[in-house]
Amino acid sequence: RNRLERHYRDMQDMEFTIENGTLYMLQTRAGKRTVFAALNAAVDMVKEGLIDRREAVSRIPAASFNQLFAPVLDRKGKEAARLLTRGLNASPGGASGRIVFTAEDAESWASRGEKVVLCRLETSPEDIGGMAVAKGILTARGGMTSHAAVVARGMGTPCVAGASDLRIDSRAKVLECSGVRLGEGDLIAIDGFTGEVFLGEVEVRPSEIVQVLKGMMPASESRLYANFAELVGWADEFRRLGVRTNADTPRDAEMAVLFGAEGIGLCRTEHMFFEGGRIVSFRKLILVAEEVKRLRDQLAAAPSQEIEEKLAGPLATYNEALAELLPLQRGDFEGIFKALDGRPCTIRLLDPPLHEFLPQDEAGQREMAEAMGIPVERVRRTVESLHEFNPMLGLRGCRLGLVYPEVSDMQVRAIIEAAIDCMESGTAVHPEIMIPLVGHPAELEISRSRAQAVIDAVFAERKVAPDAIPYRIGTMIEVPRAAVDAGRVAMHADFFSFGTNDLTQMGCGFSRDDAGRFLSDYVKMGIYEKDPFASIDTEGVGTLVSLAVERGRAAKPGLKLGVCGEHGGDPASIRFFHSVGLDYVSCSPYRVPVARLAAAQAALEAE
Repeated sequence: RNRLERHYRDMQDMEFTIENGTLYMLQTRAGKRTVFAALNAAVDMVKEGLIDRREAVSRIPAASFNQLFAPVLDRKGKEAARLLTRGLNASPGGASGRIVFTAEDAESWASRGEKVVLCRLETSPEDIGGMAVAKGILTARGGMTSHAAVVARGMGTPCVAGASDLRIDSRAKVLECSGVRLGEGDLIAIDGFTGEVFLGEVEVRPSEIVQVLKGMMPASESRLYANFAELVGWADEFRRLGVRTNADTPRDAEMAVLFGAEGIGLCRTEHMFFEGGRIVSFRKLILVAEEVKRLRDQLAAAPSQEIEEKLAGPLATYNEALAELLPLQRGDFEGIFKALDGRPCTIRLLDPPLHEFLPQDEAGQREMAEAMGIPVERVRRTVESLHEFNPMLGLRGCRLGLVYPEVSDMQVRAIIEAAIDCMESGTAVHPEIMIPLVGHPAELEISRSRAQAVIDAVFAERKVAPDAIPYRIGTMIEVPRAAVDAGRVAMHADFFSFGTNDLTQMGCGFSRDDAGRFLSDYVKMGIYEKDPFASIDTEGVGTLVSLAVERGRAAKPGLKLGVCGEHGGDPASIRFFHSVGLDYVSCSPYRVPVARLAAAQAALEAE
């Protein structure tokens, strides 16, 4: 065996027979192996001199590399359990626990020490607290880039999404599937590697590598961790692409840095508004925002004392809410900057439509009204007034910043004030302010000009030199028009970050939350080779990216280019991003090692 492995320079699977005391070798071939075995074998063979580091890095299947970091369901336990249904393997790992149907119940059960699986039709930013404490997330709707999938991957939480056979009634707290009716507190298990959902409890085994990184196990006790650290170190020697992470909290940032992230490529500020009691302040702002804008427009068109008097009350509430949010946002950014310790941080200004911050159900609206001491009818009217037929193409992103500029002003001020505070306390910072959903260069020109005015004002107030903080202002390229007009957009940007989730949605004309119903059929029919939300459509959306790279850099040769969509953690997509000349990819924390390996493989393949 040793002679054959030395000859083929790989682990061998051999067939042999013995006849009359004579050994006959019938066949030998490269042995099938798990990613765990592949890692150990590759590192061992380098140490034995059978292969070099380049070959070792090239041999590891990057698409399976994330299995090293996720908890897994016990194999025998899975075999014994009853399979309920299958969905999309949206976030790797195994989880088992008691069913809960709301974020509030997840937090309540978890506070009592119970392991829970959050089961929802689909999740929204309102659910972030429950998602953070759940061991697993299961949804009946949504695809690979749905809210549940993206947030779960960012948290390293196992998730099965788009399990369309499920019938979930959150009000009645009932889940039905395959003739089985389950209620709150019943036990289930999910496998985020395969998309399987099982009835009952299945044992979960933790990842050794994560245990070492979190200080739960000495590195000296894990051969797997030692080999992992060695291999990704070799990968870093070969890759050209930088690797950042998508992270919204100091905890996520710290975990990503442990995995080798070189900064944050996407910090989503909307999730911060749901933490603690700050949602009350933001909802207070939302309740008066439309009225403030309407009265201001009237005052500009026909100035009068009567309108000024009508505006005074709502405007005071609006400004009061912003004043309450400013120190909270500043604290958020300061925590993230400190966790990054001098690494760059790209912060996206508020992106979702405002209705996502308000409860859509009657019970939630009543609860909000009671908490804020206002009539429930007022909440209901605001929810109705914010209704849009297609909110993903509606009043969101930079459009929000242009219509309600004070919200963006507050966020920019919070970023720069936090950066100055960190600098003065000895922490280096590199903030990058990202303006989302730009489609026209004039949108970015106006937004950047306003942001710059805020930055200049903060520097003057704090008596800080303009070059004391190395900040950048750029935009996401996620609207096809911006990709086509990238040359003119680049004139107002220090960097582009491709938001490939929305670029795929708008470029292909697919709703990413609904496409799961038919994309598997499209792949079977050969219309698409892979789900375009999971692996970039190189011929369509990829052409938009290539065009934007070419035109953007032609207009501004030093333009920094990255990608922050979920494609940033997909090995096939990373090969494409390497080929078109991006500077970095950004992905969920638990995909950072995958991106490091895939970026190295892309560089080696291109040699």
